[in-house]
Amino acid sequence: MCYQITNSLKKIFPILDWLPNYKASYLKGDLFAGLTVGVILIPQGIAYAIIAGLPPIYGLYTALVPQIMYTVFGTSRQLATGPVAIDSLIVAAGVSTLALAESENYIAIVLALTLMVGCIQIIVGAFRLGFIVNFLSKPVLTGFVAAAGLIIGFNQFKGLLRIDIERSNRIQFIVQNVFQEITTIHWKSFLLGGASIAIIYGLRKINKKIPGPLLVVILGILLMRWFTNYFEGVEIVKNIPKGLPSFEIPTIDYELFLKLIPIALTLAFIGFLQGISIAKVLDEDNPESTLNANKELIALGMGNIAGSFFSSYSSTGSFSRSAINKEVGAKSTMSNLIAAFFILLTLLFFTPIFYYLPKTVLAAIIVVAVFSLIKIKDIQFLWKSNRKDFIMMLVTFIITLTVGIKEGIIIGVLLSIFVVIFETSRPHMAVLGKVPDTTHFYRNLNRFDDVIIYEEVLIVRFDAQLYFANANYFKDKLEEFVKLKGDKLKLIIIDAEVISNIDSSGIATLETILDRYSKRGLKIYFTSIKGPVRDALAKSKLIHKIGLENCFMSIQSAVDHFEKGDEEFKRAYSRYVHQANAD
Repeated sequence: MCYQITNSLKKIFPILDWLPNYKASYLKGDLFAGLTVGVILIPQGIAYAIIAGLPPIYGLYTALVPQIMYTVFGTSRQLATGPVAIDSLIVAAGVSTLALAESENYIAIVLALTLMVGCIQIIVGAFRLGFIVNFLSKPVLTGFVAAAGLIIGFNQFKGLLRIDIERSNRIQFIVQNVFQEITTIHWKSFLLGGASIAIIYGLRKINKKIPGPLLVVILGILLMRWFTNYFEGVEIVKNIPKGLPSFEIPTIDYELFLKLIPIALTLAFIGFLQGISIAKVLDEDNPESTLNANKELIALGMGNIAGSFFSSYSSTGSFSRSAINKEVGAKSTMSNLIAAFFILLTLLFFTPIFYYLPKTVLAAIIVVAVFSLIKIKDIQFLWKSNRKDFIMMLVTFIITLTVGIKEGIIIGVLLSIFVVIFETSRPHMAVLGKVPDTTHFYRNLNRFDDVIIYEEVLIVRFDAQLYFANANYFKDKLEEFVKLKGDKLKLIIIDAEVISNIDSSGIATLETILDRYSKRGLKIYFTSIKGPVRDALAKSKLIHKIGLENCFMSIQSAVDHFEKGDEEFKRAYSRYVHQANAD
């Protein structure tokens, strides 16, 4: 009984599985990784909070509680969680239409949104519905992230150049506003920000482990503290509150719920998709990996729910920090706990240090972070490998860039669903011929011009399940092949090796085909029928209309039976052909 309770608790709290077996040898790697990630989180957290339209301190709050919750519920050993650029942008894009950035009402709405995101993630994870995120296909995500990166980056011109432009999630308005204010550039801010970008990129080229964002933050603070006169007019962060966030449960009324649900769904699924994608990459070479997609959803959801009670906004796994976490030597999620502890110390004692932090340096950190989200190689790969995927990426990119973040992801998901429906409704269907000098190999005659074609026999292969979306296509395509074959045709062989399932529409279509071609005096044989399909044919009684004598194990046995009437082979293996579970 105790064993069962312990196992149940381990399933709910994965920390109970790895913590009792934690090795002392892991501590050094986890400690160093946790401190490194914690140090990087400080400038990133402040910068990402500004992207989200929140006061800088909220970035540090988001780096605290969600990381602790992930340590308890997470199943990836090296995923680093907290505030990220893409979530920050989506928050700003969704909530800025409802309230003024950094206002009390804005903050309250963001915390309510975070609570909703966490609840959605936990519900989806608890009911094992993580597969839903598969509709956010790679091309859609590539286009969405690239457009979002450009929008974030261009929005930073406000801080980078110190020009008075309104925040927008439409690129055409941002560019227009920048050109209108181009003559008001504050050159000292621009030089400091530009130098920060150059330093971060330069250090990345030397060694990715060097915390470039942290170094430019330190340099910026020192310059503004000791050489203020030389940098007159450069804006600084000024006061960041000291202390821990207070506990408060966000309030959500029905009207606010309806307004936030589209953006909450977007954040929930994009956050999970980003987190699980990173976790899979990190754990792919780990033979002891216990990564579980649905548990990851619950872990991220718990982080967002608990975080919303302590002034956190939506968080997920971070690409850059997770990579650093692994490179530096993290062995377990203990590194998250150590990073969170470092943030806690910062909140209690070190926030006054950031008083002189230049806003243009934060803008530079954001620009470097978000432009790295634009994967040119992925876009080139889509262009070369699959034009349909490229078009899907391009449409998502353009809609996100010019219409809006929410609209871009909705159109992208709808495009993904449409492509799935279109491709499954018109699957690959081939006419086969026999490979010369072989006994039983048959291949697509459109790919091989030397295969042997039987004048009296049409052999077709349907490369998909046969169901309502493609049943008519199968019937029409078969008729097309039959007409091309001409009057000499006596036999149709349907190779069902790839047909893994069949529904009532598929069965009705087969019945129509049998009736149509029997009236023309054509025989129909079926080969390599899989068990689930045999079961469906038996339950529907269609197998009697097909005739068990017309079902064969292979194309060759069907051809031999037609040409020679080979009954001995058929009798010897009949039980493998006819077996079905019809009950």
